[in-house]
Amino acid sequence: QVQLVESGGGEVQPGGSLRLSCAASISIFSINYMGWYRQAPGKQRDLVAAITRLGSTSYADSVKGRFTIFRDSAKNTLSLQMNSLKPEDTAVYYCNAVFNGGKYWGQGTQVTVSS
Repeated sequence: QVQLVESGGGEVQPGGSLRLSCAASISIFSINYMGWYRQAPGKQRDLVAAITRLGSTSYADSVKGRFTIFRDSAKNTLSLQMNSLKPEDTAVYYCNAVFNGGKYWGQGTQVTVSS
């Protein structure tokens, strides 16, 4: 069992930045795969960025060059640095972990990009 708690969402103007964090109940370096997903109203939940236990990262085309996923060993958190935000980035962002055959989700955090 893995508990995930997101934080860091909010409202920002286009071009601004936000950093999301996901605190895990176990060492994040023992988790096989972690990712950030997002879901806009009326749309499916899509992968934004992911990182494997060995540190390999991947990104959706829509966020490449703007978002960075990384792990903070001191805080045992997974983070998503989001720069150059656009209105189309508005969504609820969810942290995800795959561990020992189970898939776990956080409760989500709202990100709103609006002028």
